[in-house]
Amino acid sequence: MLGAPAPSCPPPPPRVPPAPAASTPTPTVAPTDATPEPSVSVPAEEPTRAPAAAPADGQVSVVPEGAADTGVAGPADTTGTDRTLVGTGAGGVLLAGGAVLFVVRRRRAATGA
Repeated sequence: MLGAPAPSCPPPPPRVPPAPAASTPTPTVAPTDATPEPSVSVPAEEPTRAPAAAPADGQVSVVPEGAADTGVAGPADTTGTDRTLVGTGAGGVLLAGGAVLFVVRRRRAATGA
């Protein structure tokens, strides 16, 4: 195989022109060189009440709507708690006991016992 030509690399593939890009939409209105006019700002309305003072511990006084409540819990509502019921019941028992003691002593004094 001395007389045979040496094997060479295969020929490069034929060049294919790139496919045309998808047509891009063209603007319907030509851009203008004029700059838009700035809008006229309207002055803010006067506040109807003064803002509340911040609490002494540096926490916000009201949680904004939609915000997470991550602050310190406020004071608990103490109306109608168990302490009120227990105190009222104990006062009633003492009052009833005093009335019974008064009646018993009056009867003993009247009968001489």
